[in-house]
Amino acid sequence: MQNSFGKILRVTIFGASHSPQLGVVMEGVPCGIRLTPDMFAEDINRRRPNTVGTTPRREDDIPVIEGLDSDCCTTGGAVRIVFNNTNIRSTDYSHLVDHPRPSHADLVQRRKYGAEYNLAGGGIASGRMTVALVAAGVVAKQIVPEARFDCRVVQIGSECDPARFDDIIVAAERDGDSVGGVIECRVEGVSPLRGEPFFDSVESVMSHLLFSIPAVKGVEFGDGFAGVVKRGSQRNDKILAADGRTLSNNEGGINGGITNGNPLVVRVAIKPTSSIAREQLTYNFACGEMQPLKIGGRHDVCIARRAAVVVEAAVAIALADFELRAYEEFA
Repeated sequence: MQNSFGKILRVTIFGASHSPQLGVVMEGVPCGIRLTPDMFAEDINRRRPNTVGTTPRREDDIPVIEGLDSDCCTTGGAVRIVFNNTNIRSTDYSHLVDHPRPSHADLVQRRKYGAEYNLAGGGIASGRMTVALVAAGVVAKQIVPEARFDCRVVQIGSECDPARFDDIIVAAERDGDSVGGVIECRVEGVSPLRGEPFFDSVESVMSHLLFSIPAVKGVEFGDGFAGVVKRGSQRNDKILAADGRTLSNNEGGINGGITNGNPLVVRVAIKPTSSIAREQLTYNFACGEMQPLKIGGRHDVCIARRAAVVVEAAVAIALADFELRAYEEFA
């Protein structure tokens, strides 16, 4: 099972939701970058379940960083960041072996990796794995220090007013249900001329990484799908100055797969959490017919809120890889 991304900055995650440890190995990190556990605290705290409708599972998530020198700086070799899983309840998932959850990875993972595959907590398809991505994002941001990130939830269900988000989540929780959302990530200070046309376009590489986040079902750049209702004369980004600044930013800071120096804008659709409290009628392989399933366990009603920092991390990783590719080109 290979779980790696990147050309110059190579990111590999390991472990699973209910394994003793999980984490990330990063290769290609330049030497001389100082990394200490406190540098990870802010982003890890943004991912913690501490708002309405989030899972009661709590982990310390203190990163153990390996591969640094005596001054806590990167050496040019691999950096390994490890998190311990201590609050696990694998028995919550034993009944799902024969009665897999709807819209979840239980069935396909066991068919692909064998009956011995441990699907507790969702295995490697669990949102728990995103703590490794967040850690990698913290490192990536040190490689693109000029980039300024603003990543937030802009929609929950059909509601776009942040003041109403709690109400929407509470209503879904009351019904034993879940709700999805949309996350927008804006990045100022992106270096221009990063990316290549076609297969290594900024959109294609970044989308590859964003779609690796569990529960992501859609990615759009700039005005995305909303742009199709406009005419070209309405939508075109008119160039204002020799530095490439534009009057509007419907392209989301990218032309022909290459960054143009304007803010990068990407939005991500997060589906409603598949594991819900409400009983569902779905196929039971033990008896060969559809039967009621009560999932149990500990799950978020709306995973989108905790996913914003994960989206930010993914964007940072992609930008850092592009930045290191540019260094290599001009070296």
